[in-house]
Amino acid sequence: MSECNTQPLLFQPHERRDVAADFDDGTITSDAGGLLLREVELRFGIIRQFAGCFTDHRDEQLIEFSPLELLLQRVMGLALGYEDLNDHEQLRHDSLLALLCGRKDITGSNRPDLRDRDMPLAGKSTLNRLELTPAGAGEKSRYKKIVAHIGQLHNALVDLFIRLRAKQGVPEELILDFDATDDPIHGDQLGKFFHGYYKNYCYLPLYAFCDGWPLLALLRPSDLDASEGTVEQLARIVPRLRQAWPQVRIIVRGDSGFCRESIMAWCEAHHVDYVFGLAKNRRLQRIIGRELQTAQQLFEQTFDSARVFKDFEYRTHQSWSRSRRVISKAEHLVKGSNPRFVVTSLCPERIPARVLYEDLYCARGEMENRIKEQQLFLFADRTSTHAMRSNQLRVLFSTMAYPLHQALRQFGLQGTSLARAQVHTIRNTLLKIGGRIRVSGAAWCSRSHWRTLTETCSSRS
Repeated sequence: MSECNTQPLLFQPHERRDVAADFDDGTITSDAGGLLLREVELRFGIIRQFAGCFTDHRDEQLIEFSPLELLLQRVMGLALGYEDLNDHEQLRHDSLLALLCGRKDITGSNRPDLRDRDMPLAGKSTLNRLELTPAGAGEKSRYKKIVAHIGQLHNALVDLFIRLRAKQGVPEELILDFDATDDPIHGDQLGKFFHGYYKNYCYLPLYAFCDGWPLLALLRPSDLDASEGTVEQLARIVPRLRQAWPQVRIIVRGDSGFCRESIMAWCEAHHVDYVFGLAKNRRLQRIIGRELQTAQQLFEQTFDSARVFKDFEYRTHQSWSRSRRVISKAEHLVKGSNPRFVVTSLCPERIPARVLYEDLYCARGEMENRIKEQQLFLFADRTSTHAMRSNQLRVLFSTMAYPLHQALRQFGLQGTSLARAQVHTIRNTLLKIGGRIRVSGAAWCSRSHWRTLTETCSSRS
C-alpha cells in the first residue's frame, strides 16, 4: 500500500493569504474524463468487437479477469496515455479505470487473495499474457494460455469500420489509403533490419485507413518493399466492404511506393480504381518539357509559384503490362522546377487533371497524420519485446485504442471545435480532468453487485 501524506504542505504566502496543499479530500483521479471513453465503449462495443478474437484456455473456476476485462484495461490505458505495462502496477489500484473496464468490484475489496485486496485490476504480469502467449498455447501450457488470433483481429478492424460507418448511411464511394512507415527499434528484436531510406534499424509496418478509421496495422520487417503484402490485404478487405455495400465505388490511394504492376493489375481486374504517385524519371520529364517551360515563364512574370497540368497516356518499357493515364504537375518554385506525377485508373470525363491531383491525391497527406497519431500519442511504436508476434499485438492494441477516439470525435464531438482535434488534444482537454471518487453502498444487493457512484468535478486538477 502507498503511504499517503495527510499533513498539508505550506508554501510561501501570497500577499496576506496562506498557500497550502492538502491531501485529505479522498480518492482523487486525474482521468475523470475517461468516463467519455466508457460511454463510447458501452454504446458502440468497440473493444468487445476484438475480445472474441482471443481463445482463453485457462480454467474458468480459477480466473479473476476475463479476456475482455484484460483487453479493456490494456486498451483503455493506452487511450488515456499510459504507454507501458509497467504503468499498470500503479493503475491496478485505480477504481475509475476499474469502472471503465466493467469490473463489478471496483474497489478490489472482494478479491479472494488477501495480497490483492484493494487492487481491483490486473497487474503487469497478468496483462502481459495477452501479448506474450504463443500461437500454439493450449490448456496444458503452464502460464500463458490466452491465444490471440491476429488474422481475426485484422478482420475485426474492417468489420468494426463497416458497422460504425453504416450509422452514417450507405456510402457511395470509399477511399482506402495505404502507407508504410518506419518503427525504429533499439534492441535485438526478431525482424530487425537496417533501412537505407530511414537510416536506422526499424520495422516497416503497413497501414490502411478509410475515412479516418483504421483497417490495417500489419507489422513487417524492414527488408521488404514498401508495398509488400498490399495485394493480399486488398484481396481480404475489398470483398468484406462489397459484401456490406455491393454498389460502393472503391478507390485505393498511395504514394509512389505503391505504384506497382501487381497492385494496379489487381485493381483493374477487380474493378477497383486507384490513384498512386509515380516516381519521376528523365523520360517523364521530357514528355512535360513544354509545360515545365511554361510554368517557369509564369513564375518569372509573377514570382509566385506556378503550376501547369498535363494529362497523357504512359507505359513503361518493361514493368507495366499496359498504358495508363498519368497526370503531371509541372510546377516552378523559388527553388526551381518541381515536377510531380500521378498514375490513375479514373477517366478524364470523371475527374479532370487538376482536381484529381490537388483535391484527390494530395488529400492522401491526411493518412500520414493518422499514422503519426497512433505512433506518437497511442504508442504504436512501443515494439520492444523480442518476438514479432508480441510486437504485432502491441501495434494492434494501439490500433484498437484509435477507434475509441475516432468514435468520440465523429459521434460525440461533431459540430464542436474538437471534432477534428488530434488524440493528444482530446486527451489533454477532455480526459485529463481531476475528479473525486466516492464508492457508496457496501451492502449486498440481489446480484451481489456494488452500487457505485462516481463524482467528477469539471475543473482541471
